[in-house]
Amino acid sequence: MRTIAIIFTFFILPTLPPLSTTHFGMPLAAQNSDEDALFIRKIYDAALTQSLSYPWLSDMCKKIGGRLSGSPKAARAVQYTRLMLDTTGFLTRLQPCMVPRWVRGEKEVVKILSSKKGSGLNLRCLAIGNSVGTGPQGITAEVIEVKSLDEVDNLGEKVKGKIVFYNRPMDRKHIQTFMAYGGAGDQRRSGASRAAKYGALGVLVRSLSTELDDRPHTGALVYDEKYPKIPAICISTNDAEKLSKAIYTSGGLKVFIKSNCQMLPEVESHNVIAEIRGSEFPDEVIVVGGHLDSWDVSQGAHDDGAGCMQSMDVLNLMKRTGYKPKRTIRCVLFMNEENGLKGGLKYADEAKANTAEKHIFAVESDAGGFTPRGFSFDAESDVFTGKFKKVSDWQGLLQPYGLEFSKGGSGADIGPMKPMKFMMAGLRPDSQRYFDFHHTEFDNVEHVNRRELELGSAAMTALIFLVDKYGL
Repeated sequence: MRTIAIIFTFFILPTLPPLSTTHFGMPLAAQNSDEDALFIRKIYDAALTQSLSYPWLSDMCKKIGGRLSGSPKAARAVQYTRLMLDTTGFLTRLQPCMVPRWVRGEKEVVKILSSKKGSGLNLRCLAIGNSVGTGPQGITAEVIEVKSLDEVDNLGEKVKGKIVFYNRPMDRKHIQTFMAYGGAGDQRRSGASRAAKYGALGVLVRSLSTELDDRPHTGALVYDEKYPKIPAICISTNDAEKLSKAIYTSGGLKVFIKSNCQMLPEVESHNVIAEIRGSEFPDEVIVVGGHLDSWDVSQGAHDDGAGCMQSMDVLNLMKRTGYKPKRTIRCVLFMNEENGLKGGLKYADEAKANTAEKHIFAVESDAGGFTPRGFSFDAESDVFTGKFKKVSDWQGLLQPYGLEFSKGGSGADIGPMKPMKFMMAGLRPDSQRYFDFHHTEFDNVEHVNRRELELGSAAMTALIFLVDKYGL
């Protein structure tokens, strides 16, 4: 394997400019680059032959399944991941945090009513997370279609007593599908309260997907406490098209909606933390993580079981390669990203208060277990330029593995640490298939490719190796 690595370096790595400072006849920067390239190859070799990410993911998904925060399954996932990290030989602990406890209840119903009493067309649907229920009798009302929150404002009192149907598709012209997701997400997140402001009884929302299919998507909403809380339900994109056509052809169309979800009192849960202590600068901390909770309708394999197992695997791969980090490498599995972000906020609060430690870098994987394409980086504006310039110097070492660096966001869970003014990054896998599974009943482990998952583990380990070796 050493011969292969040397050949790989010789033919693939970009040529470095000669420097005047030499060591044994070789420019020092070039020598370090070659050494780094060989070790990064060693990381990838280990990831593709000794990774534990897929066995861990498969085991958790099949034995536990969906891990909605506050649920018994989320508690089991906390114990499972801590046990896996313990038995692999890492220092572990649990960080308590209070999380919301939302329950879906019995299966939701959305039905287009015909003129014949009791008949109609059932639509595929899922209640939106954090939504209130309709009550046992459900709600029957005229439905009115809109494309945006602004359109609701323009209609004003005309939506009173009606069910508002948000039907703005994700923009398929975006190459990065997360851009399309961001452009359509406000209707799911804020649509209920905007409609309630003018007296609507409930909302239906077109599922956030780039495809026309029969898969309803869930997700989270945030209520504005100034207005009544009304029920919110997503319908599949195919059924959104059917409903839109029915509204167009039938004036005064009515729908029946019923959901049984409710928000219960908060419960205690935990972030799972494991680390390898630094050999030279143990008080300098590099964080790698994902979120352990998922929605209840599937196994949560891509979102975000994949990111958690890759983060755990970073520690495993460092151990497998014999690497002794200078700084403390800390894996954090955050709880409650999906409908509250309580785990990320709790970790950030304690990190800010702990003056004995200094966080220097954090990377999050929360975009699925697909083929890694690179990293996006983020920090406060007054520190970003200098730190990104240093990070960019390493891009040539990772380009042979198909990885590019860009300016952009990092991750929801590590985001609350941004005011601490260190560099953060997000792993950016190929995004084209992500929203086929995101927040649906199909986000299961059989839709995760083992090799793609392992390449993500390797990519994060390689980047963390460089940050640890050279600092920021």
